[in-house]
Amino acid sequence: MNKKDTHAFVNQLLIYTLVMICFSGSIGLGTVWLRHQISLTANNTKLLEQRIVEAERHLSELNTQVTGEQSIDVLARRNTEWKLGLVLPKEPQVVRVSESPERRLASRNNAEVFAPEAVITGTVTPVRFRLANNSR
Repeated sequence: MNKKDTHAFVNQLLIYTLVMICFSGSIGLGTVWLRHQISLTANNTKLLEQRIVEAERHLSELNTQVTGEQSIDVLARRNTEWKLGLVLPKEPQVVRVSESPERRLASRNNAEVFAPEAVITGTVTPVRFRLANNSR
């Protein structure tokens, strides 16, 4: 019976060794696969960053071209070349308002009511409120 016990121990040791080799091999294979995926993701990220930099460079070039074409000298030259007959505006086209727009519009709409001439001529009539139970 001694021989059978030693063979059983050797068989168990051999099976455990094979299981450990397979387990560590699968862990190693998983590690290699994960590193490969990280490498692929890093390469894709690098390509995307290069495309973003190229798009930003192209956009800045286009902005420079547009700014150059919008200058007054270039516009005047194109006007004479193409015989458009356009003239430069004499007054500023953009007016900045520093006060509150609501107050400005309200004062513009109610200018005739609160005008000094209306008070002097007496065309403004005061508003009187009466209670319903008061006979006056």
